[in-house]
Amino acid sequence: MNTTQLEGKWKQVKGEFKQKYGDLTDDDVTYAEGKFDEMIGKIQEKTGKKREEIEKEIENL
Repeated sequence: MNTTQLEGKWKQVKGEFKQKYGDLTDDDVTYAEGKFDEMIGKIQEKTGKKREEIEKEIENL
């Protein structure tokens, strides 16, 4: 999966959350995106793997 595909999937998930939880704001979603990026960064730091490798592992879970 490339970055564009991952971004597309994220937008789908974000849309589903907004539909299900109408009181979520863009700020809430942006915060969640930031936490995901932070998690990826911590995994990279501890494992030395590239972001793409980590994203592929997450996708396969």
